[in-house]
Amino acid sequence: MYNLTILSLSWQHILIVAILLLLLFGGKKIPELMRGMGSGIKEFKDAVKEEDKKPTENHPNENIKTE
Repeated sequence: MYNLTILSLSWQHILIVAILLLLLFGGKKIPELMRGMGSGIKEFKDAVKEEDKKPTENHPNENIKTE
């Protein structure tokens, strides 16, 4: 029996998808699409990093003085 998993792609599936993309968009459009996708991913990562750098609100435990 074959063990089927979601999104399990063989090299044949990837080749078919690549050929379809080439036929649909043409050779000149694909680099532009990939460049746009790359810049979108970069902007997303920058936004996540920026969110991590923001100071958090004061937590109740931070205001307790210890001696």
